[in-house]
Parts: sequence; C-alpha cells; structure tokens
Amino acid sequence: MIITAELSLYPLNESFVTPIKKYIEALNSIPSLEVRTHALSTEIFGEYDAVMNAVQQATKTVFESSNSTVLVAKYLNKDRRAP
Repeated sequence: MIITAELSLYPLNESFVTPIKKYIEALNSIPSLEVRTHALSTEIFGEYDAVMNAVQQATKTVFESSNSTVLVAKYLNKDRRAP
C-alpha cells in the first residue's frame, strides 16, 4: 500500500536549520521514497513500511541529538500524488 506522510519538524532552539536539513537528508537517502520539501512541511510518498521506518529512524536520530524538538506528522492511506 502506497501512503503519503506530511511532516513538520520544529527544533526548539536557535540553531534549528541544521537539524531540519539533516532530517530531510535522511529521508532523501532512501531511494524507494519520493520526498517533496515545501516551506512549512515535507511530504513523503512510498510503501507503508518504507515510509514508517524512514520516519521512525530519522525522528529517533534528531530526538537523540536535541533536547527539545517537535514533530507534527499526518498520514494518509493513499497516494496523494495520484488523481
């Protein structure tokens, strides 16, 4: 099943740009996913397990390296790219 995830990451400190870039880079490193970055969120399209595993790993990494970060996630059980 192809799903769509929409993620917004908010590191709660002055140096917020680097963790966001690293998070998006981690998602982009998985060839089976399509990642689209927008001004306020990032969309991920792919097989359910691949999307969920990528989000889990990227989130764990950023949470371990920061003392205060918010992740807002929305999941849709269809491919939003398709008409």
